[in-house]
Order: sequence, then C-alpha cells, then structure tokens
Amino acid sequence: MSKSFSELVGVMTKLRGKRGCPWDKEQTRESLKPFLLEEAYEVLEAIDDGDPEILMEELGDLLFQVLFHAQIGKERREFRIEDVLNHTIQKMTRRHPHVFGERGKRGRSGGTATTKEVLARWEELKRREKRNRTRKSVLDGVPKPLPALMRAYQLQTRASRIGFDWKNIKPVWKKVREEIRELEEAMRNGRLRRIRSEIGDLFFALVNLSRFLKVDPEECLRLANGRFTNRFHYMENKADRNRKTLSEMGPGELDRLWEEAKRSESRVSGPRRR
Repeated sequence: MSKSFSELVGVMTKLRGKRGCPWDKEQTRESLKPFLLEEAYEVLEAIDDGDPEILMEELGDLLFQVLFHAQIGKERREFRIEDVLNHTIQKMTRRHPHVFGERGKRGRSGGTATTKEVLARWEELKRREKRNRTRKSVLDGVPKPLPALMRAYQLQTRASRIGFDWKNIKPVWKKVREEIRELEEAMRNGRLRRIRSEIGDLFFALVNLSRFLKVDPEECLRLANGRFTNRFHYMENKADRNRKTLSEMGPGELDRLWEEAKRSESRVSGPRRR
C-alpha cells in the first residue's frame, strides 16, 4: 500500500480505538448504510458540477466509508482492508483475460473483441465463479436497494448480455406507444391497481428506450430534476422581487414565469453551434 493509503487506514484504526472518537466507535454496518449512500450520491453530484477539486474531496469521503466497513470487518476478525484489495485485484484480473491473459501479455489487448463480446464474457466468468453460491440467475447480482430506474436499467442490461433483447429500436418504440395506450385505458376504467401497474410498465419501456439510445435513464431524470429545480428557483426569485409568493399567483401568471425561466436558461447556456 502507498504511504498515504496506509496513513488513512491508520486514521480509521485510531478513530475506532480505545481513545478514539465516541461517535465513530458506536457505528455499525447497519448505522453506516445511509452514510454510504449519501457519499455515493455526493460523488454523482460532484461529477455533474464538473469541479475536479470537489470530486476529489467526495471520492475521499466515499473511500473513507469503505475503510470504515473494512475496519469493522477487521474487528470482527472476518477480513481486513488488505483482503478487500487482494480479492478485488484477483477478480478484476481474472475477469479481464483479454487484457491480463496471454493476449494481453503479448500486447494484443482484446484483439478483435468488441465491447459486447467483452461484457458477455464478463457475465459468463461471473456465472462460473458463483456457480456454487446462492446466486443462480443472471439477474441475482443486481442489488434490490438500487433506485428503481437504475435497477430497471441494470436488469435489462443483464438480460441483454445473454441475448434476451430486441434486435433494433423500432419494436422498442412500439412497446412504449403500446404501454401509453394501456395506461390511457386503465385511466378510463379508473382502477388504481391497474393504473399503478401500467405506469410501471411504461417506465420500464422508457428505460428500455433510453438503453437503446445509449443514455442512462437515472442520469436523464437527475438532470431533468436539476432543470426543474433551477427553473422553479428562478420563478421564486422573480416573484420575491415583485414582493409576491408563487402561491398568490394564478395559473396564467405561473405559466408565464415558467416560460420566462426556460428562456432565461437558454440564454445562459448560449446559442447552439451549427
């Protein structure tokens, strides 16, 4: 391990030691779960902001969470951070034979292998490794706690790697339109259970469409959330300058402010290049 990494491991060891921090010493794997998620999402936000310094800081916070769990594993005499590192090194080396195998050693990293072929080989190697474990399905490795859009994307991607997929985007579009019609029918019938089901199917179909367009649906929705937030803040600030609140405005005035916020957003982003 590098000197800096060893020092960071030492910091964690001291924090959990006899004379360490009371808060750090009280933490368990269960209590740390929300912090692990929070740090991961802060890394995503830093990537969106495009500030390398903030990204560096947030990656450090996420790494510290990994060390926290490794220290707990060490205290329980289950594993150490060195075991985590060695296991990951061996696994990544084993799952990249096109890089670390004989071809890779000869400088032919992958030869004519495509990304699709590499991913299919990855799944096959995973299945071999986990053959004697509880995971028996290709889909078992997709964590259930993932956000729903992200999990749908991963489930579809896993299924696609073994050939369960559309051949082109045309039937994917057809499926989206079909789900919209079924949702409209469910709404006419007024059955809440059916409506929930059809909305879920529509989301799933849209995730499939985004996958074919090679965009991440979770990322698309996060960006849409950001645009909505910025536009809404613009409306609030504009109303505040007029000594009013949005709740005091009528629908027409709110629509006008919303369109103004969109136009303002376009001016900030600048004209598109031709």
